[in-house]
Amino acid sequence: MNASERYFWDLAGYVILRNVLNPGQIAAANEAIDLHLDRMRTADDNLGAGDSHALRGTGRPTMHDLLQLERPYCEPFREMLVHPAVVLRLNVMCGTGFRLDHGPLLISGFKGTEGLTMHGAGEPHRPHVAYHHQNDGTYCGGVTVSWQLADVNPGDGGFVCVPGSHKARYPMPAGVRTCDDDMGTVVQPAMCAGDVLFFMDGAQTHGTRPWQSERPRRSVLYKYASRSSVRGGPARELAPPEIYWGEEVVDGMTPEQRAVMFGPCSNHGGEIPFLALNDDGTVHVER
Repeated sequence: MNASERYFWDLAGYVILRNVLNPGQIAAANEAIDLHLDRMRTADDNLGAGDSHALRGTGRPTMHDLLQLERPYCEPFREMLVHPAVVLRLNVMCGTGFRLDHGPLLISGFKGTEGLTMHGAGEPHRPHVAYHHQNDGTYCGGVTVSWQLADVNPGDGGFVCVPGSHKARYPMPAGVRTCDDDMGTVVQPAMCAGDVLFFMDGAQTHGTRPWQSERPRRSVLYKYASRSSVRGGPARELAPPEIYWGEEVVDGMTPEQRAVMFGPCSNHGGEIPFLALNDDGTVHVER
């Protein structure tokens, strides 16, 4: 990363590289998608908008399993996976040994497709995705790389963020979360097909605005993590003690003992218990 990129990354929590893909690469990726539109799945209306009024719309279309398409159609997405521009910067952002945690995921959208409520922030602190600066270097446990296969003009919608929110020390106001009263903090960067966006997923407040363009949205997201972070994927299924350690190891353990036998999993959805002390010094399980 050059000095300008490092400055903007540290300041804003995201950075955009222009014209990383050439027209032939963009066309090949779009052709692969066009030939597999039967794999596209559309969510229920307003599933992502939740209780927001500003973000309401029709369900969001997505496509998974891009790395598993038959050849040659998987190749554009496998090339993006370890593109030199990605490797060069993730070695700085996540540290050497970074890994794909989950994805890639194609996020599409047609005029009127709903947005997604804002999520992620510096407060509360979550070590598996937090941003940290020390010894003249930066570290972020989770970085999303979003490849643009179609133009995103000002006002089109799609990805939005609150620049600098990875350093926030106060909780996100409800109006910012829903974008019903974002206080002018929410920004939608304009991008062209071939551009690639890096953002601090989990550390930075981000979401999507409803899609307003007549052209479909096409963004392919790869969710990377540092070597020691586990954000998603099969971790939740493998985390239970009887799977991670084996039933013969944890058989007969108390709930408190089992609580520390779960395997690594960050996005556990409240399913993994935590330990705390009672006033009398005894240990109990919290969820």
